[in-house]
Amino acid sequence: MFTGIVEELGTVRRVLPGARAGKIVIGARKVLEDVHIGDSIAVNGVCLTVVSASADEFTADVMPETLRKSGLGALKAGDPVDLERAMAANGRFGGHIVSGHIDGVGRIVETRPEENAVIVTISAPPEILALIVEKGSIAIDGISLTVASLSRTTFSVSLIPHTAAQTVLLKKHAGDVVNLENDIVGKYVQKLLAGATGNQPSGLTLEYLQANGF
Repeated sequence: MFTGIVEELGTVRRVLPGARAGKIVIGARKVLEDVHIGDSIAVNGVCLTVVSASADEFTADVMPETLRKSGLGALKAGDPVDLERAMAANGRFGGHIVSGHIDGVGRIVETRPEENAVIVTISAPPEILALIVEKGSIAIDGISLTVASLSRTTFSVSLIPHTAAQTVLLKKHAGDVVNLENDIVGKYVQKLLAGATGNQPSGLTLEYLQANGF
């Protein structure tokens, strides 16, 4: 599990493609301070397993499902990436619950300054937008962010200067792909409302939730 608080910007050193999968080699420092083979590191929000590591880089396998669901397949040598180690049991929970399992990708529509912040607007598929709520949480390239506004086809987030400087998001441009992970709480609520089979009504309704203080 991750929190969406990016620890450092790494750099893609090599991408080793296979027929349908591959490996990625990433240069880093901070996330390698206590790394072990088999540890999880989120790369642009995608949970990857360390298969080898040295003092300044690590290698991870990238499976076909990861390439289908995320933007990792578009990375090339020299690209910056957001990195976060899995949350330690004694760590602070600074962001929100992030699994590192990407729901899909969006595309940056525009970025614009707003006083000391930067507003980033992103287009996303309907199934992802359906689980986004204003002032709720979403992980974009592994960054825990609060939704500032929402429309039928896009949503926007606001970045403070620290987040803008310490993450990859503002290094991207209009049209670039970003990895998106919906808030896991919303996914469970959607599942309960739909029923266990996905098409049968459940006993949990909006009226029930409102009557019980939710």
